[in-house]
Amino acid sequence: MKFYMAPMEGLTGYVFRSAYQRHFHNIDRYFTPFINNAKMNHREVADILPEHNAGMEVIPQILTNRVEDFVAVSKALGEYGYEEVNLNLGCPSGTVVSKGRGSGFLAMPEELDRFLDGIFSKCPLKISIKTRLGRYDPEEIEPLMEIFNGYPLEELIIHPRVREDFYGGTPRLDAFSGAYEVRKAPLCYNGDIFTVEDLERIEREFPQITAVMIGRGVLRHPGLTGQLHGKHLPEKSVWEAFAGQLRDEYVRISINEEKALFKLKEIWSYLRWSFPESTIWDRQ
Repeated sequence: MKFYMAPMEGLTGYVFRSAYQRHFHNIDRYFTPFINNAKMNHREVADILPEHNAGMEVIPQILTNRVEDFVAVSKALGEYGYEEVNLNLGCPSGTVVSKGRGSGFLAMPEELDRFLDGIFSKCPLKISIKTRLGRYDPEEIEPLMEIFNGYPLEELIIHPRVREDFYGGTPRLDAFSGAYEVRKAPLCYNGDIFTVEDLERIEREFPQITAVMIGRGVLRHPGLTGQLHGKHLPEKSVWEAFAGQLRDEYVRISINEEKALFKLKEIWSYLRWSFPESTIWDRQ
């Protein structure tokens, strides 16, 4: 079983990835937060620079519904040495969905099919897809799978929720099971892996999946992937070094210390779950 780090906008950029890889190093593939312009801006370029991602297998993610933009970004990424890109069909943000991108694209299967035909015929890189079950109804995954199965996907990553679920409720495993049964591409599961028991359940029910993608679970418990590999929780010194690297790097790249502190507080809103016995959170 392979483990992937999910792309989370504003959180899992290269600073976090580098610190995680150095101190916990239990992720097989890292997916970048999405690129959504035909030409990458300074922040996006910094995030994908090879020197910022040394020692990691990184897959850039693209968010668009325009063939020409997807191809343009893919070609630019190819010049940096990347061989694969990932199409975002999962983002539930209202501003994204209203423009027919991310999970909003799933409600337009004919347009999506034409888009996929365009990018697979023109993109110079391998393409994987990260998707939800649909925009409104989990049954939407049935016709979507017919579309996905018509293309040579490098991998299909499914988050078993619809857009209207956002990140609430429980994953819709019945609908995921239907996709699992008819899949042609290698299939990765993404959704609510917070404990070893969560992973064991998915492995029992879907023994032929090739990987699991973890987002909030890794942010809450960076030692989780080590546990999934059968390792003990990291020592206190590992935590201290990890936190220190995050602090130093965000201070270095931020405009001022206030901006760095804001970023660190956002990350620690997740990391605090690794220390449930700490009384500091009771005083917030």
